[in-house]
This record gives sequence, C-alpha cells and structure tokens, in this order.
Amino acid sequence: MKSTLEQWRMLQAVVEHGGFSQASEAIHKSQSTINQAVHKLQDLIGVPLLEVRGRKAYLTDQGKLLLRRAQQLLEEAEKLEEVADSLRQGAEAEINIAVNRALPPRVLHEALSRFAANFPHTRIELHETVLGGSNELLLNGQVELAITDQLPDGYLGDPLLEIHFIAVAAPDHPLHRIDRPLTLQDLKPYRQIVVRDSAQDRRRTAGWLGAEQRWTVTDVSTSIAMICNGLGYAWLPQSLIEQQLAQQCLLALPLREGAERSQHSYIVAADPDRLGPGARYLQQQLIECCQSIR
Repeated sequence: MKSTLEQWRMLQAVVEHGGFSQASEAIHKSQSTINQAVHKLQDLIGVPLLEVRGRKAYLTDQGKLLLRRAQQLLEEAEKLEEVADSLRQGAEAEINIAVNRALPPRVLHEALSRFAANFPHTRIELHETVLGGSNELLLNGQVELAITDQLPDGYLGDPLLEIHFIAVAAPDHPLHRIDRPLTLQDLKPYRQIVVRDSAQDRRRTAGWLGAEQRWTVTDVSTSIAMICNGLGYAWLPQSLIEQQLAQQCLLALPLREGAERSQHSYIVAADPDRLGPGARYLQQQLIECCQSIR
C-alpha cells in the first residue's frame, strides 16, 4: 500500500475540524506533522485531496470520494482494535447457549439486549431446543450455557422461571362443543399435536396422552399455527400464545383436571470455573430478567 491509515486519519481530522491548526489541537499532533502527512498522501496517490480557501481547507470532489472510502477503513480499524482490547481483557470471541423454546421470548430478548450493550464484539450462537435438546448440547460440550427444564445428572443450575402450559384448541374445534368439563376419554378421539424432542436420541415427547391421532412437529411455532387452524389440540407455553389467546384464535380447553401444567426452567453452565466474563454476565442477566417477571 502506498498510503497509511494514519495519513487518512490526519486528512479526516483536517476536514472535520476545518484546518491544520484546529486538527493539530484535536488529535494532539504538531501542525507540521499533519501538513506533511497530508501533502505526502496527495503525492503518493497522485490526486489533489484538499484546496485551501482563506484559512479553511476543503475537500476536492476526488477527495470527498476517497475520504468516504477511507472512513470505512478507519471505522473498521477502530473496531478491530476494540475487539483486540476486549480479547486482551478476557472477553470471549463467541458464546454458545442452548435455550429451551418454552422460555418467554421477552426474557431472552431483554437479556441479550443488555449483553450486546456491554459486550458488543462477542458473537452469540443461539441454539433453540425442545425437551432434552439443551441437555444434549450441554453434555456434548457444544454450549457454555444451557436453559433446560431438567437438570442433567452431575450438574447444578440456577432456577429461572416456572413456565405454564395451557391445553388449547381453536374456537371451532369439536372439543369446545362438549357442554361439560372434559376428561381424558373426551380427548383421545381427537388429534393431539406434540413437539418432537430436539435431542438426537429423541427420548421425550411433549405430553402425549395416547391420543388415537398424533401429529409430531419439530417446532412450537408450527404447533401453534396448526392448532389455530383447527388441526388439533395441545398444551402450549402460555407466554408463547398470549396474543392468540387475547385475539381468541385459541381458547383454553375446559378440562376437569390437568388443564394447566407447569415446569421449572434452569440455567446451567457447562463448567462454571471456565466461564468467561461475557458468559457470566449473560447468565446473570438471564437470572435477573426472569426474577423481574416472577
């Protein structure tokens, strides 16, 4: 390269501050150093960058084009140094976290928003899971943090939330035309939508009751869409269907017992002693965000 980032930075300072003397005060370089750098830059690239009118320096048309490109490089160089500074202080380059899909989205979004403000250069790899998926990723060493509904053997975790599930069906589903509290026998002739375990061994299903018809899906959102369209019934996380309940796209089934279920959620670290500052911060924010809505 003929030119350097430092030369472009000095040119930018001259333009931003309106002259060589003003730039000298702003970036703490001598006026002669800045003058020499800018003139050398022009000589190196063979294009006039500045023209001085009175006591102020103005960019030429060519200078505007080139400085606009150079500003992108300067910004990237500054970000690069910020990343290096974060790494020097021990911040992770990337954090992998497994999150059970039943966790209320607003909790996850708020925690990630706080994290982004404090660790802007750390990448997040978010693995959305169902049932045993979080534990499998944790046990296989694929994530540093896992949000799960069952603590795996040999691990400790912090409690997050008690997640509530409600038995629901579309308003025109035949089950809503039975004019009495429903029993298990009432449910069995109708299709139940269950969510497949995202773990590879798939040992669990989400509350199948032995219905004569069963459709199995891989994602909770698919289950919600199917049930809104009258294709079956299911127990769904209340936090994920608040809008559908408010709009009466879904109605709670009037079961004699078991209309609602609850399960605890926990956050577990693969190795608490090896967590970096970013993962520790994210873990704490998830705990605090859950406490705020209990």
